[in-house]
Amino acid sequence: MITDRFRLAVAQLNPTVGDVEGNAELVRKARQEAATKDADLVLASELVLAGYLPEDLVLKPAFVRRCMEAAEALARETADGGPGLVIGTPWKGEDGKVYNAALLLDKGEIRSIRYKYDLPNYSVFDEKRVFAAGPLPGPVDFRGVRIGLPVCEDIWNDEVCECLEETGAEILLVPNGSPYWENRAEERLQVVVSRVVQTGLPLIYCNQLGGQDELVFDGGSFALQADRSLAFQMPQFATAIGISDWKREGETWICEQGEVVKLPDLDEANWRACVLGLGDYVTKNGFPGVVLGLSGGIDSAICAAMAVDALGTDKVYAIMLPYRYTSEESIKDAAECASALGIRYDTVPISEPVEGFESALGDLFKGTKEDTTEENLQSRTRGVILMAVSNKFGRMVMTTGNKSEMSVGYATLYGDMNGGFNPIKDLYKTQVYHLAAWRNVNRPEGLLGPSGEVIPSNIITKVPTAELRENQTDQDSLPPYDVLDDILKCLVEEEMSVSEIEKRGHDRSLIHRIEHLLYIAEYKRRQAPPGVKITERNFGKDRRYPITNRFRDRS
Repeated sequence: MITDRFRLAVAQLNPTVGDVEGNAELVRKARQEAATKDADLVLASELVLAGYLPEDLVLKPAFVRRCMEAAEALARETADGGPGLVIGTPWKGEDGKVYNAALLLDKGEIRSIRYKYDLPNYSVFDEKRVFAAGPLPGPVDFRGVRIGLPVCEDIWNDEVCECLEETGAEILLVPNGSPYWENRAEERLQVVVSRVVQTGLPLIYCNQLGGQDELVFDGGSFALQADRSLAFQMPQFATAIGISDWKREGETWICEQGEVVKLPDLDEANWRACVLGLGDYVTKNGFPGVVLGLSGGIDSAICAAMAVDALGTDKVYAIMLPYRYTSEESIKDAAECASALGIRYDTVPISEPVEGFESALGDLFKGTKEDTTEENLQSRTRGVILMAVSNKFGRMVMTTGNKSEMSVGYATLYGDMNGGFNPIKDLYKTQVYHLAAWRNVNRPEGLLGPSGEVIPSNIITKVPTAELRENQTDQDSLPPYDVLDDILKCLVEEEMSVSEIEKRGHDRSLIHRIEHLLYIAEYKRRQAPPGVKITERNFGKDRRYPITNRFRDRS
């Protein structure tokens, strides 16, 4: 039976990795909502039943079996005459191999199964580690519509879509698990344009939403008509069910009606990514809230603001941990920041425990000069206190170091690196300043924090300092942050040579020094908590350098 019309519901959902029953319930509720809107078919995201990325959970037979059972249960529910479903799940084939699969469920059955052909194995993806690659797919039939079901990476090259077009597909529905980084939405759009030009077919792109460890999936699902015009655009950073009506005109499917939502600019997108990643990490892991040290500096202030935007004021607890080097200015700024955000704020002086450590170590250190050892005792004392509060009340300690500091090791193991999650881990210091100023004049819809100046202006304008000794500033040890960040972006994101970076106007000896600091801090970064990926190349899965490493670029 050939049909000339169908109504599609795109389910942009926020699954949790491993919560198979909970994820199936998200799909079930989306289908129920789509049924009230007379949808014929619901399209969900890649591996929606497992959650994405499931990583080595896929190697566990019990996990795969549970995902398959959940898919079979959802298939049986489609016998009610309501919408069909396209869902993603791990699937064990008859050959005994496990595939990344897209399933078409309708009329009480699993009508078709298609396996992902092009498995990504770069950046944050390791799919070849856990999945087998499927064959080139043909289209599936859904109530008279011949649908191509390429899965995510299958559209980043031309082979799969070309095969689907040549074997009779009329429209492409693509389940995706595409994580966010800067300008990623534009990159996806250009890929989809290429596939539409190549095949002459309309393409619907359904993306996952939500935070998963270091990754944030930003949604932003959309569709292009066969003529490359935008058929609909769903929001970024929000769950949504997008309804669109499709009509066959000759041999081409046309979207007659679909909502187009304006996407956020880069600053808002980066802020929302940090907020969503932090909020999901806290809630999905069952923490009742967060605690952080509020120092009066820019990093802890912006983390506090992000936490309030993600979780609300009642779930954020700030503690000032002053020592003899803590200025009255910092104490005043921290208190004003806590007041502006409306969060609980306490003060716990650290003089007594620091002096206790110094006394205990006095005989061992006799005859030595004070150095960073004594400075790090302050940081580690603060870390112990914050972890004690976390243990007592269950709140997760937030870590607040930025990418610039983590790059060059300007952080203390078991001190300010203590914690469970860091929302600004992948933001350079210059980006931190920029976003702090941006948030003071912007409060996007849906955030839980207050509007107005939430980060006191003095925190943004004053000279940055760790306040671990008299009259200390960051620039005692580091070059100006605009210089440092440019060199780091060249080294970390671009993998540029020293000679190439020197041509940008930087001093060669400074580049050598920064490169050396970057390499020797690898052991610290291996022990750092996870944090939101914002740049194209974050520390962690994106950049895997050896800890023991004598290479230096001196060409």
